[in-house]
Amino acid sequence: MQAFEALESNVRSYSRLFPAIFSRARGSIMLTESGRKVIDFLSGAGALNYGHNNHQIKAAIAEYLASDAVVHGLDMATPAKLEFMETFSSVILRKRGLQYRFQFTGPTGADAIEAALKLSRKVTGRKNIISFTRGYHGLSLGAVAASGNRFLRTASGVSLSGATFMPYDGYLGPAVDTAEYLRKALLDKSSGIDSPAAILVEAVQGEGGINVASKEWLQSIQAIAKDAGALFIVDDVQMGCGRTGEFFSFEFASLSPDIVVMSKSLSGYGLPLSMLLIKEGLDAWQPGEHTSTFRGNNLALVAATAALDIYWRCQNFSQGVQRMGEFMRRRLEAIASKHGNSFAVRGRGMALGFDCQVAEIAEVTTRKAFDKGLIIERCGPDDQVVKFLPALTVDHETLNDGLQIFEASLAEALK
Repeated sequence: MQAFEALESNVRSYSRLFPAIFSRARGSIMLTESGRKVIDFLSGAGALNYGHNNHQIKAAIAEYLASDAVVHGLDMATPAKLEFMETFSSVILRKRGLQYRFQFTGPTGADAIEAALKLSRKVTGRKNIISFTRGYHGLSLGAVAASGNRFLRTASGVSLSGATFMPYDGYLGPAVDTAEYLRKALLDKSSGIDSPAAILVEAVQGEGGINVASKEWLQSIQAIAKDAGALFIVDDVQMGCGRTGEFFSFEFASLSPDIVVMSKSLSGYGLPLSMLLIKEGLDAWQPGEHTSTFRGNNLALVAATAALDIYWRCQNFSQGVQRMGEFMRRRLEAIASKHGNSFAVRGRGMALGFDCQVAEIAEVTTRKAFDKGLIIERCGPDDQVVKFLPALTVDHETLNDGLQIFEASLAEALK
């Protein structure tokens, strides 16, 4: 690792948390250069929902590359793009009673967030964005302005503006309806809060600590956006593509967002791909008004289409994710119960957080877990929550092995 320390910027983070050189990966297992097998419960920070080097998706990629088809084509029309849009429309949108236009943005989730905020301001003629405490939307300037983490905001080096933060569901305790607080603030002409262009929300906050919004709260936020004349945007970058059990994280609440932001596992293979789903009447862009050199990468679109064909044409996969998520939750709650009221488990589907309450306990636990052969990371305002994002395709034995490593590591951290 000394060569990386000498050559790579200090900004690197995961290589510090997991100090090894990884040479190969398949499914939920990563192999280090020294031959050590490590179970991966990080899944590329949510970009590998179908595991490393998924062979079925890889076959589609290899076939496309072998045909000399267009890989990079800016936003020009290609069969790969058309097939993706038609497949996504039929397999995902129509089955859920949704209808959207596609906008392919720059390759990262932050790029897509920037486009969503920019479009909201263009449509409404307003500037303010309502975001929520402990929300995370990316690190470009517009996205980080709508993100809550003080450490990340400070690193921007400029004054961040254009966003007003409101308390997320449960932020002020179970007795306070924060949606009603937001409604009163937005509809009161003397609240001091500018009328918003959009309300931007995560149905489950990933980086913020696996904080879960209720169905009723999300439905209220959508209604408030409509009443306030603002666009309702759901950031489904990390929690979309099946992570919470259903394809979209907001399905359980029967929402119909004005804009949905997608990235991470959209390509199904870890290839960069981001997009907005935009309701028809809100597509106010002029041609070329928002562009990117790498928008709609065709290789990623081919992989994304394969993922939809393989996993989402029937309900079996979604039901399997929900079953595995319940198994994970029961195991983690059993581990937490061994230690009285010290810990809390929360999440939905296969996005779960184990709140250690104390950052040091979470840090020691994840470090010892890596020593024993498990990759898990931390999240939350003080990094006090251990975040579980295993591949949705993980087999039961590997999942169980990883949870056992976590349990043993926690026990050692508490000694």
